[in-house]
Amino acid sequence: MLFEKRPDVRNSFLDIKRPVDPPPKSLLKVKLHATPPPPPTQEQNLLQKEIRSSKSVYIPRFYFPHGKPQPTIAMERVIRGILSAFDSFPNNQVTKDELPRILKLCGLPFYWRMPVMIFCQAGSTGLVERQRFVEFWKQMNVYCHEAASRFVYILSRGQRFRSYIMPEDLVPMVQDVVDTHPGLAFLKEATEFHSRYVHTVIARIFYSVNRSWSGKITISELKRSDLLEMISLLEEEEDINQIMAFFSYEHFYVIYCKFWELDKDHDLLINQDDLAKHSDNALSTRIVERIFSGCVTRNDNKKAPEDEPKMSYTDFVWFILSEEDKRTPTAIEYWFRCMDIDGDGALSMYELEYFYEEQQQRMEGIGIECLPFEDCLCQMLDMIKPVNRDSITLGDLKRCKMTHVFFDTFFNLEKYLDHEQRDPFASQRDETNSDWDRFAAQEYELLISEENE
Repeated sequence: MLFEKRPDVRNSFLDIKRPVDPPPKSLLKVKLHATPPPPPTQEQNLLQKEIRSSKSVYIPRFYFPHGKPQPTIAMERVIRGILSAFDSFPNNQVTKDELPRILKLCGLPFYWRMPVMIFCQAGSTGLVERQRFVEFWKQMNVYCHEAASRFVYILSRGQRFRSYIMPEDLVPMVQDVVDTHPGLAFLKEATEFHSRYVHTVIARIFYSVNRSWSGKITISELKRSDLLEMISLLEEEEDINQIMAFFSYEHFYVIYCKFWELDKDHDLLINQDDLAKHSDNALSTRIVERIFSGCVTRNDNKKAPEDEPKMSYTDFVWFILSEEDKRTPTAIEYWFRCMDIDGDGALSMYELEYFYEEQQQRMEGIGIECLPFEDCLCQMLDMIKPVNRDSITLGDLKRCKMTHVFFDTFFNLEKYLDHEQRDPFASQRDETNSDWDRFAAQEYELLISEENE
């Protein structure tokens, strides 16, 4: 048989005697004892006794996200001033023109009056009653104690849980600037330009202030910007063109004329072919396609799915500000989004070659000798100095002072050739004006001279 019966050896194992001696110490776990803590010092003993003796330790509040509240005495003094000022007006009511006198007592700028008027007036009477204004002032000061939070509170009509501003919230204030600022008196009769100016100013505000690209200006973004300072300056500066940040009429005129030249049917929408003609076809077709892909525009303005995408006037404001001044943080983000085809947060060598390839073809077409991509890439990497030489990130571009040269190399032929022929550091020597300010001033002079001919 293949399998024989094995003897049962289980009982044999039971008879084996186990050793009596204990196992060696090396096989035992050695119990580790923690080092005893050092005895407390005299200062620690005193501190512990003081904490035990006091039932509760009071720590005063040190964080005030919406500003530090004013003392009650100061608040009461302001309210008494408000009541006294309203008493001097008929029926304790004020009009829009009289409201700035009340705002001055509250420390609010002149051009906050329309948002405050809309907040406080009952219906469409055009009057603000004393009791309603006092209620508004008390309610606002429960939550808001500094300019940024108050501005958002007023423009959001007192919605406590809405800590941001939408574009439409700014319309009444900017329209009031158009109606009353002495520097825009010549626009009173040209009502067709009012809406264009208002939308241009609001687009510029969001371009500079809304750093998150969310379409909503938060309190923190407002604090980091100079918007409130510019609004206050409107009351003091009669020449509105001196306030170049947002409200300059000359800047508006340049932007609108540039758009008007491209918008042949004047429906306030332009397509890819229209935008490609900007600055005598300086931009490559590949970057224009990326602009219309939705990476930097709010919507494609299509009436039907099969229609071609179009750019609105507001999106054009963002485009021209980014195109004419590529040094600003928003402009760097704008063009980085366009060049980051796969959206992975880094510009690969493939993406750079994709855009440079068209630049090479265009230069060869006009008989200009161009650098091979490998040589151009070495120059760009030496200029940008990225942390990882396999790709270029947004942070790499923001750290570099020559980002405008980098972008122009890959998609703006006219400016690329201009950089090749002149000192790239020449424009940096004029630190008083930005690239956009210089461009707007030159274009405005050209437009005025053309009109006078």
